[in-house]
Amino acid sequence: MPYRRLPNTDSARIRAMKSALDKGKSLHPFKLAYSQATYVKLKAFLPIFEKMVNEQRIATQLQAKNNKLYLKFAKKSQMYLSHFVQVLNFSILREELPGNIRALYGLKTNDKKVPSLNTEDEIINTGKIIIEGEEKRTRRGGTPLLNPKISMVKMHYEKFIDACYNQKVLRDNSSRAQMKVASLRTKADNIILDIWNDTEKFYESYLPEEKRVNSVKYGLVYVYRKNEAIKINSILQLSA
Repeated sequence: MPYRRLPNTDSARIRAMKSALDKGKSLHPFKLAYSQATYVKLKAFLPIFEKMVNEQRIATQLQAKNNKLYLKFAKKSQMYLSHFVQVLNFSILREELPGNIRALYGLKTNDKKVPSLNTEDEIINTGKIIIEGEEKRTRRGGTPLLNPKISMVKMHYEKFIDACYNQKVLRDNSSRAQMKVASLRTKADNIILDIWNDTEKFYESYLPEEKRVNSVKYGLVYVYRKNEAIKINSILQLSA
């Protein structure tokens, strides 16, 4: 025997409620399988739930779309900062600059390695210190480092900072939308459960198959257990 399966996704919840609402609109209250009180609740609730789910989807899509730009600017900023530090180290190696100048850029005096730039915070913090360090040195009369110039490093760094801000806003929007939908799911499930219980009770005197056929029109979903589905498929193949 197939068993009914309550919706476990928001799309399935909306489909189930829409089916029940359509029946409520097309039938006289006395012929409706579920109560008029539930119909009133459903009619008021479904547009709110559907609106919140759509807003959540849009917020998630915008966040995913902006994430591509975020990652692009992160890689660019990493590359320019890394190349700038390498040029700085080459200048020190050629004795064009003293080794202790690294401290001005927030680097260890004897450390010739490029600092870690693997996380958002590392790019933001390290980038800020390096840009400020080069600007201080050149204001004191130092010759600007080239390939890349600090102006190019700064441009890509600022693009990354803007992308970080936008991504945070979109992430917060998506999180708020998810919380709003989550807060409505229990009510959606309760309304669906009331409809399904009332509908099955309304058709309880019918033959099992006829009961299921009528209930499905109200959005109820019935599924066969795995062993039952295999058995039915075997019968269908033999009768083909």
